[in-house]
Amino acid sequence: MCTNHNLHNAQPGSDIHSQEHEKWSRRSFLQALGLVGGGSMLLGANQISASVNSPLSQAINDTETDNILVLIRLKGGNDGLNTIVPVYDYDKYANLRPNLRHQQNSLIKLDDDFGMPNYMSDLEAMWGEGAMKVVHGVGYQDQTLSHFKSADIWANSIVDENNPLLNDNSISSGFMGRYFNGLYPDYLVNPPEIPAAIQIGNFGNLIFEDEGINNYAITVSNVRSLQSIGESGQLHSINDIKEACEYSDRLKFLRGVTNNTFTYAGVISKAYQRGQNTVAYPSKDVSQLSQQLKEIARIIKGDLGTKVYMVSLGGFDTHANQLEDHPKLWKDISIAIKTFYEDLAETEHDQKVLSMTISEFGRRAEENGSKGTEHGEAAPIMFFGPAIQDNGFVGDHPDLNDLDKRGNLKHTVDFREVYGVAMKEWLCIDPEVVDKALKLETPFEERNFGFSCKGIINTDFAVSSFNFDHSTTYQLGQTLLHYQTKETSHINISIFSMSGARIKVLREEIANPGSFTINLTNELGEANSGVYIYRALYKGKAYSGKFFI
Repeated sequence: MCTNHNLHNAQPGSDIHSQEHEKWSRRSFLQALGLVGGGSMLLGANQISASVNSPLSQAINDTETDNILVLIRLKGGNDGLNTIVPVYDYDKYANLRPNLRHQQNSLIKLDDDFGMPNYMSDLEAMWGEGAMKVVHGVGYQDQTLSHFKSADIWANSIVDENNPLLNDNSISSGFMGRYFNGLYPDYLVNPPEIPAAIQIGNFGNLIFEDEGINNYAITVSNVRSLQSIGESGQLHSINDIKEACEYSDRLKFLRGVTNNTFTYAGVISKAYQRGQNTVAYPSKDVSQLSQQLKEIARIIKGDLGTKVYMVSLGGFDTHANQLEDHPKLWKDISIAIKTFYEDLAETEHDQKVLSMTISEFGRRAEENGSKGTEHGEAAPIMFFGPAIQDNGFVGDHPDLNDLDKRGNLKHTVDFREVYGVAMKEWLCIDPEVVDKALKLETPFEERNFGFSCKGIINTDFAVSSFNFDHSTTYQLGQTLLHYQTKETSHINISIFSMSGARIKVLREEIANPGSFTINLTNELGEANSGVYIYRALYKGKAYSGKFFI
C-alpha cells in the first residue's frame, strides 16, 4: 500500500489563516508530484526537486564577475519593528508594544537613531566592520497580508491589480526564472556544466520557476539532502523504493531521469570534496540556519561556480508567543551569518559573497492580545558581507505616526528596487535585461546600496529573447502547451523524449501573430506516462520546456 505523505499541517487559527496555509500546501503537493515546476517528487519526509538544465551559470559567468548572492528567506513574515528598533521614536514604539518592546538600555546601538536587540550581538562586529547594511521599510503597494499571495508576489515581482497571482488557481513564474529563460531559452537541449542555483527549503516558492515549466534550481528540503548529494554524488537512490504501486513506479522513473540525464549531482559532489569547512558551526539545536549555510560555504569554497543560493528559516508567523520565538530566530540567524562569513574568510571567499534577507511581509505596528503581532506590510531587508565596505541604512524608516488604515507601517522602498540593485550592481546583469525580468515599465531611481558591479556587463544577450512567450498548464488530466507569436514567421514545434529522440512534429508552418494552444496529451496519444520536452524554433531562436504526461 502506498504511503499518503502529508506535506504540511495547517496552522491553528482563523479559517482564513488555515485555508491560506492549505493553499500553499497544495502548490507544494503539486510540485512534489511532478505536475508543475522542476519535476519534483516527494522523497520520504524530504521534498527534492529534480535538477533541470539551466543557463544561469553561463549567463552570469559571461558578465566576468565571481560574485555570489545568497538569499535568506524568513518564512512567515518577519517583525521588522522588533528587529531594527527606531530609538529616535522610542516612546511611540513603546506605546504600540507595551509587552513586546525592547528596553532601550538593552539595545545594541547602530547609530543615534536605531538599535538592534542584544540577542543579535553576533552581528555587532559585522556592523562595526562595515559588513552589514539595512534597507528600511521594504514592501509593495496594497499588501495582500496573505502568506501565499505575498510570497508569490515577492517571487513573481508583479504588483498591480491585474496580477494573475490574485487568482488562487494560477501558478506563475519568478523574476529569476524569467531572467534565466530569457537569456537561454533552449536550456533543455543546451545545458550548462554546473547548476544554476541551489536552494535548501523554500519548496513551493516561485523565484526560480518559469511559468510552471521548469525550476532552475536544485531544491532540497533540508540540509541533510544536500550533504548526501555532496558525499555520494547521487541525487536519489532507486533501490530503496520498496512499495509496489503507481506512485513508486513514477518515483523511480523521475529519480532515474534525474540521476542519469543530468550530471549536477556529480559536479556538486566534486566541489563538496574539494571544499572544507574550517570553522566550527553550531549544532542544529542551536542554529538550524547554520547547518544550511555550512554546506553552502563548503561548495562555494570548492569552487562549484553556482552564483545564486537560497536558504530558509521558518517560524516568523508570530501571532502569539513572540517574546520567546522571535529572539530565538534572530539569535539563530546572527550566529549563522557570523560563522558563515568566518568560514568563507579562511579562503577569502567572503569578499565574493553577498547575503540578503527576504520575507513576505512585516508585522502590525501594534501588538495583539496574545503577545504577538498580526500580518503587516513594511519590514527591513538586511545585507551582509564585507564587500558592502560600509555599514549604514538605505531609505527612510516608516513613520510610526502615519500608519495605514489597518495600523500597518507604510513601505518606503519597493522590494523590486532591492532585487534590481542586487542583480545589476552585484551580479552585474545588463540593466535592460533585469528590468525586463522584473517586468518594470519604469526603472527605479538609483540609490547607493554600498556595492557596485566590478565585473564586465555583457550586453550580447538581446532582450528579444523574451519575445516568444510559452508555457504549459495541466487541466482536467490534460497537458496543454500555450504559446504566443508576435510576428509572422516560420515555426517548428516538436516533442522529444528526455533522451533527445524526436517523437513527433506538432507544427511546421508559417505562423501569424496570435495566441495558440496545443493539447499535448492528445498529440502523444498512447505514449507512456512520463517527462517529455517540447522545442519550438521561431525567428532564428530555439525555445524548449519540459512537461509531464
